[in-house]
Amino acid sequence: MAEENDNSQEKTEEPTPRRLEKAREDGQTARSKELATMAVLLAGAGGLLMFGGSLGAALEDIMRDAFTIERAAIYDTRHMSVQLILSAKAAAFALSPILIMLLIAAIAGSIGIGGLLFSAKAITPKGNRMNPIKGLGRMFSTRSLVELVKAIAKVGLVLAVAILILNLRTEDLLSIAEEPVVPAMAHVVWTLGWSFLVLSCATIVIALIDVPFQIYDHQKKLRMTKQEVKDEYKDTEGKPEVKGKIRQLQREMAQRRMMQDVPTADVVITNPTHYAVALKYDQMSMGAPVVVAKGADEMAFKIMEVAREHKVEVLRTPPLTRAVYHNSDIGQEIPDGLYMAIAQVLAYVFQLRQFRKGRGDKPGMPDFPIPPEMRRDI
Repeated sequence: MAEENDNSQEKTEEPTPRRLEKAREDGQTARSKELATMAVLLAGAGGLLMFGGSLGAALEDIMRDAFTIERAAIYDTRHMSVQLILSAKAAAFALSPILIMLLIAAIAGSIGIGGLLFSAKAITPKGNRMNPIKGLGRMFSTRSLVELVKAIAKVGLVLAVAILILNLRTEDLLSIAEEPVVPAMAHVVWTLGWSFLVLSCATIVIALIDVPFQIYDHQKKLRMTKQEVKDEYKDTEGKPEVKGKIRQLQREMAQRRMMQDVPTADVVITNPTHYAVALKYDQMSMGAPVVVAKGADEMAFKIMEVAREHKVEVLRTPPLTRAVYHNSDIGQEIPDGLYMAIAQVLAYVFQLRQFRKGRGDKPGMPDFPIPPEMRRDI
């Protein structure tokens, strides 16, 4: 018994949709810092390659304007502040394409897994986070060890790629010393841009490893015990015994309403030992006869009992009763295929009432036509 209890406490069950939803409400979702870093670095490298030329030209113009001073400006005390504002505006305009790319990449990388999430609970201060003992525990936890290994692997990979780039570009970099200043500067910028892009591509490998790990780690944290799954089911769906009681009460209420409608019926047709169906037809408000009550076995006997108490005609028509019972629902009109048969039933009931009042001969029970597809043997 103890073993069963121990096993039941193991978190072996995958998180339910409700558990995942609650975790998102608490600000807990899978995130990968490496994915965000990769996106920002690639966006930065791509931005420099695309807009590096215009950025360099803009910075050159800023430097030229800043260090070119007219004689009249020397005696103007406001010139320096005005020039600083103009230079800042020009620099901001030149940098804006790259900064926008970086902003988009940072947002896309952050929501790449887990999606966009706003949660006040995630930024609410928590006392247990300030516990120094728990802080030390987190520092020397398995997760911290994994993060340390990841950091060492990242540095090693980036360093290896950097060394490879330097080895491949050594002759090219040394040749820059023999070039004129302006072409050499352009050559340096081009070399640095492409080297930065290749170096940034190394982070793709890191992200490809980290993203699946973060998803797995998040799912693992949210795993549940079998008892937690059962408790959640009870909380969301309700306890089975309570739901059963509610269904029973609903059935009883429906049966009471149905029994109240039996006295308003025009006729009750029966298969005496199994089924009973109460029918009502109002020529002014109904397009066809309506089933106001139906039941089987004990409920059928109750319908017949109530009908007799309220002087509602009860007819024994086994084949027709079975057909109506199985092909119609309470509150609905009878199917088209049974119109003729039910019309004959209502006509027979009318003639029977007239006979009892001494206004005609005793009618004979007609043979009610039932379509083959609507017949039921039981």
